[in-house]
Amino acid sequence: MSDLESTVTALVPMRHHSERVPGKNYRLMAGRPLYAFILETLLCCRSVSQIAVDTDSPVIRDGVAQRFPSVILIQRPEALRGGEVPTNAILEHDLGLLEGEFFLQTHCTNPLLTSATVDRAVEAFRQAFPGRDSLFSVTRLQKRLWQQDGTPINHDPAVLLRTQDLPPVFEENSCLYLFDRQGFLGRRNRLGISPMLFEIEAGEAFDIDEEQDFRLVESILQSGRFMSKAGL
Repeated sequence: MSDLESTVTALVPMRHHSERVPGKNYRLMAGRPLYAFILETLLCCRSVSQIAVDTDSPVIRDGVAQRFPSVILIQRPEALRGGEVPTNAILEHDLGLLEGEFFLQTHCTNPLLTSATVDRAVEAFRQAFPGRDSLFSVTRLQKRLWQQDGTPINHDPAVLLRTQDLPPVFEENSCLYLFDRQGFLGRRNRLGISPMLFEIEAGEAFDIDEEQDFRLVESILQSGRFMSKAGL
């Protein structure tokens, strides 16, 4: 396990175009391009030895090269640039260009993720591997959930439990994925056959999908309520 303890490569795919929030990956948030937040977080991580950004964006490529010269830049091939291309296909391409046995994948749309959380996730995976062959981050939900046809998912409507007493379910929040090269290439998937769930507090796990998400996170950063990238 020494390789995992000392060498984790962080992969951050960043597309130029975004359908729901135009240009969001490089749009200014609180005075800085959105991608700057996750790169600053990763650069503060003890567990991350190198960072690679895969992008088709000249704006992102030039900005990262200027602001973060230690970050490896990977030009995304034309065949992998469509919005329908799965992330696993992009990761497979990147693994073919990079050395290392263990990888962490995240997104620049998670600007509140802290380096302390990343380091804790890597340590948790280090302790669990190889019994757990991958890790992904989740957010706990203790709410009454229903299927579209009115069927309850996680509760009995005849027993009105307090929401805090409901058995939790967990939402994959897209903040963190950890996996090893051999396992990924064997399945061509960042999730293995025995993945570990790693819980992150909802306030740190914001994923910017919509315009209102962008505005809300920016207001949090501008208000000073968010402490630091180190999670102190």
